[in-house]
Amino acid sequence: MGPSSFADVGRYMVVDPYARARLAEASEVLGYDLLDRFYDSTDEYSTYHQLAFVVNSTALADRAERELGERPGICTGPSFGQKAAAAYVGSLSFADVLRLTAEWAELEQEYFRTEHRDVVTQTVTRVPEEPFAEFLAGLSDRGEYHDLSGRLDDGFLMVSVREPVLDELKAAVSAMGGYSMQTMRPPVHAAAFGALRLRAELEVLDRYDVGAPRLTLVNDSDGSIVRTGEGMRAMLLDTFDRPIDWPAVTGTLHDLGVDRLVITGPDNLFGRLDRTKKNFDVLAVDPKGVARGLFVPGARP
Repeated sequence: MGPSSFADVGRYMVVDPYARARLAEASEVLGYDLLDRFYDSTDEYSTYHQLAFVVNSTALADRAERELGERPGICTGPSFGQKAAAAYVGSLSFADVLRLTAEWAELEQEYFRTEHRDVVTQTVTRVPEEPFAEFLAGLSDRGEYHDLSGRLDDGFLMVSVREPVLDELKAAVSAMGGYSMQTMRPPVHAAAFGALRLRAELEVLDRYDVGAPRLTLVNDSDGSIVRTGEGMRAMLLDTFDRPIDWPAVTGTLHDLGVDRLVITGPDNLFGRLDRTKKNFDVLAVDPKGVARGLFVPGARP
């Protein structure tokens, strides 16, 4: 999820007709005014923040299609973007994606209140491979927990550790010439969360009918092509306990002949990565751009 506080995206959600239409649908499905609850929410990963992200990503895809004529044949949804992607490729209806998002968000909150309470996911960049591997090996030698939660680019990683080790991790990254970026609470995409994955499957996903994608869909955890409903189910569940692998995704997109990416949603990461910019022409259709009057016929940058 990119920047999704009400301060970041609220004006867009109020003024954009595509966002208003998706908001109205979401409020009817959920049984409450999503915009009001989003406005009152302060936790950046709350149920309402997550729902707003799905609404905005989908509404921006609507705009990209109808106003800019962008009709892709290939789709991917890295990390939380999986949910909007599932609706876009028709594996789940938009209404079911909203319900699934809300139920999974509440399950995650319940889970992390009692399990892995001291674990966070830290994003680091410009870390040299061998010295960083040696640092992680040292943690293992001490019996200290760590998991790879994401490989975003060369030297650009997401790592889950216990919070008491966080300052040590940041200091080691700095000593290697790297930088520490976002710290995520609760943590994400870690092998240690297999029990959460199982609960998400048995308590929630099993009640949904997940179909095969109608577009070519690239799995964000390994770059494989998702062809079936079972494959989509597996991809959605993988987000709990498998790291994302953006280099694998971009490699598959390149092999498929893709040279242009249209990114619809609040994003300050994937569209800006060196690997993305070097390999693709990128058009980021985002809430702030729409609020400034971009992304309408004749105004495309």
